[in-house]
Amino acid sequence: MDKNTGDDRIKCSVNGAIATIMIDRPEKLNALDFEMIMALERAALLIDADSSIRVAIITGSGEKCFCSGGDIAAWSSWPPEQFGLKWVRDGHRAFDALARLRQPLIAALNGHVLGGGLELAVTADIRIAEEHVKFGLPETGLGIIPGWSGTQRAVRRLGSQTVRRMAIMGEVFTASEAVKLGIADRVVAKGLSFSEANKMAEALLVRGPIATQVAKLLINAAEGEDAERAMEALAGLAAAGNSEMQEGVAAFKEKRKPGF
Repeated sequence: MDKNTGDDRIKCSVNGAIATIMIDRPEKLNALDFEMIMALERAALLIDADSSIRVAIITGSGEKCFCSGGDIAAWSSWPPEQFGLKWVRDGHRAFDALARLRQPLIAALNGHVLGGGLELAVTADIRIAEEHVKFGLPETGLGIIPGWSGTQRAVRRLGSQTVRRMAIMGEVFTASEAVKLGIADRVVAKGLSFSEANKMAEALLVRGPIATQVAKLLINAAEGEDAERAMEALAGLAAAGNSEMQEGVAAFKEKRKPGF
């Protein structure tokens, strides 16, 4: 079953309890323009709202790049205020929606992971890289900075020194180096990242869905990822399960004072 993201280059399909987001622009190394970024946000919201989905996978088409980041042709002519307040801010919102999915998100990294593509991969809970993949944050070489949480979420999840080496020094890491540094979680042979991600997704389906989602929420909160919403969501979960809420709602419906 396909979900409509509003852009054919961002495909979202559901097979049983597993959703897949596919970036489908291989001729441009899966570079993102603004419409694609908004489609990624819509895909995340559609997945999050579907209670039948237990786990999600994000990957790219082709074998050269998972995602090469933002399409330079799409943003290079924008005036500074539009670049900052639209490209960067709205891109943040889209990537936040992916990072804060209630379901676990697995990145199947079929090709190079560069710039905004690395920031996109970092939204995932688990990253599976093919052996030929390289990782980097080349933005300062273009006179810009990583703008979709490459200096924030990436630091929290990958470590500040690793991000310094990529964002400041311009170092590019191989897949084997990435695993040692914690950028990727597993390396597989070329062409196997998606099948490995599916195996991992299937394994997740035997685990308690609510417990898994709560565990992810708590880990995100510990990292500073949407901690306020996490706290209130967990408090709401606790409140909804006690007798006080049941009595309060019943009293409201019956137009009487609650007997707490």
